[in-house]
Amino acid sequence: MTRPLVLGLTGSIGMGKSTVAAMFEGLGVPVFDADREVRRMQGPGGALLQAIEAAFPGTTGAHGVDRPALGARVFGNAAALARLEAIVHPAVRAAREAFLLEHAGAPLVVFDIPLLFEKGGVDEVDKVLVVSAGPEVQRARVLARENMTPERFAEILALQLPDEEKRARADYLIDTGRPLAETESEVRALVEKLKSA
Repeated sequence: MTRPLVLGLTGSIGMGKSTVAAMFEGLGVPVFDADREVRRMQGPGGALLQAIEAAFPGTTGAHGVDRPALGARVFGNAAALARLEAIVHPAVRAAREAFLLEHAGAPLVVFDIPLLFEKGGVDEVDKVLVVSAGPEVQRARVLARENMTPERFAEILALQLPDEEKRARADYLIDTGRPLAETESEVRALVEKLKSA
């Protein structure tokens, strides 16, 4: 049975991964967004609410997971984070497999996975695209986010593989520190290359 070429899309926080994923979608490439899937499963009536509430009482309600409350329970607590990941990761993997079946006839699909290298997802993709920008650009983008502090940014970076290591392990690299039109033309060229391969 033939299946699509699976391109893993990753990059550190603030590197423009969501923007690049949207460019792939705009070109008609099916994109599995791991973060979006988690938000759906943790939203109102989501499939993970019961298990999360059992493990972390008081962190869910009518609107789904109370993200700040859950974050406060797991951030900086390795055992609690591992407990949460044991609930979330198998569900995301199953959703990704269903997505792949749904798009089995496509020549190319993208798995948008923020922690592709850190959590071992690299074994589930054929090629890896890393999006990257200079550290000043990254810092400015991240600190412009609501409720972001320099301390929180530093904590998030500490959990992620350094950008230079991601770049070294990439099959393809797109610099998102340039004008959007340049990034878009790079994405378009990569889509054409991968589809023709």
